[in-house]
Amino acid sequence: MPSTFNTVKLFSGSGTIDLSEKIAKCYGKDLGKVILSRFSDGEFQPHYDESIRGCDVFIIQSTCQPNDNLVELLMLIDAAKRASAHYITAVIPYFGLARQDRKDKPRVAIGAKLVANLLVAAGIHRIMTMDLHAAQIQGFFDIPVDHLDASVIFVPYIKSLGLENLTIASPDMGGSYRARTFAKYFNAEVVICDKRRKRANEIESMSIIGDVTGQDIVLIDDIIDTAGTLSKAAGLIMEKGANSVRAVCTHAVLSGKAYETIENSALTELIVTNTIPLKHDSPKIRVLSTADLFSKAIANVNEHASISELFKI
Repeated sequence: MPSTFNTVKLFSGSGTIDLSEKIAKCYGKDLGKVILSRFSDGEFQPHYDESIRGCDVFIIQSTCQPNDNLVELLMLIDAAKRASAHYITAVIPYFGLARQDRKDKPRVAIGAKLVANLLVAAGIHRIMTMDLHAAQIQGFFDIPVDHLDASVIFVPYIKSLGLENLTIASPDMGGSYRARTFAKYFNAEVVICDKRRKRANEIESMSIIGDVTGQDIVLIDDIIDTAGTLSKAAGLIMEKGANSVRAVCTHAVLSGKAYETIENSALTELIVTNTIPLKHDSPKIRVLSTADLFSKAIANVNEHASISELFKI
């Protein structure tokens, strides 16, 4: 167990430096120093430039692409274990490969389970993450999992917009539970976009279940990747007579032509968090910080306080 009597040290992998610095500032500590040595062929070796013996170590790194981010996190965990850290928590704001949470066709890997096994084998005692693509991924771990909920960040922002005819929407059937959870905070109706895919990242058809006429629609999702689904949903919603349409997504993967797709879409605004650093700014994208929530969660873990208390809105 983490102890209030042990020194807490926060470290960052190279893929999440900006968010890690913000978390450390909110927590009231400086980030510990990590040096990343590189060989000419691209191989790298991270090492701690200070003693962590007997410390409660929190290693912050989203495992978004490239896969070097995951490998670096695993190496930092292994180095902390070998340096006699007392308790090691992996703080993974975005848990990569979470979309591979089940065997949905023959002869495929369950990537999320594989990553869970790797993290535990590397030596973590605890994991802290946010808005897993599938909540059951928590069951892939036999160690404590702190699953933070970004709704505590998004709901106040949506309320600040003062939308008179707010309706919450899910971009697919699988996200209906998430949409209904948001809708409870506003006593709002829920509509669902029913889509059929040809293959990953390619939609064959889409229809709207529910009435959007005259409504201000807020689409809710956990990940936005190519932005194809949300863009198509936004266009269809506006064609059906909505006043406006926005999207709220925790993890801004934004690959391929996603930025161009968003800027050319019917979306008034895309609201995301900083669990993944943006490749560049966009006039339609608003970023809300998760730093304060993560810093409070780290403090509560260290002080053996409740994590769920942080999610009261």
